[in-house]
Amino acid sequence: MTHTLNGVSDAPPIILSTMDRDRLLDLAQAALYRMPDVAPLLLDEADRATVVAEDALPRSVVGLHSYVEYRDSENDAVQRVQVVYPHEANISQWRISVLTLIGAGLIGLGEGQSILWPTRDGRHRTLSVLKVSATPFRGMMRKKA
Repeated sequence: MTHTLNGVSDAPPIILSTMDRDRLLDLAQAALYRMPDVAPLLLDEADRATVVAEDALPRSVVGLHSYVEYRDSENDAVQRVQVVYPHEANISQWRISVLTLIGAGLIGLGEGQSILWPTRDGRHRTLSVLKVSATPFRGMMRKKA
């Protein structure tokens, strides 16, 4: 199912842990004026999420610090990233901030779900979650800082 923004009813259900939701709300509120293209979207996603206890979040759902394999319709590429807090982001280590458009679009989605999500230039892309893992995927070796 695809989310078409602006509250259309075919939005895929998303799940967040209580802790992730609280942290995301704080991050998005703090970033409203600095990141007006991402923060409101993240607030909307946090508001519509089903919230569960930390230990009840399914392993197949993207949470903070999850490793995600996803397909981006913009270039049909399959990417592997870890969704992290802004201060932990490092693209050379495949760690993307939840305050990026892709990070905000992936959070809360489960394996097999897709979402229609904006790009910085006003177009839309479909992000499709293929796999979610608590550990890095093969080939995602971490570089030492």
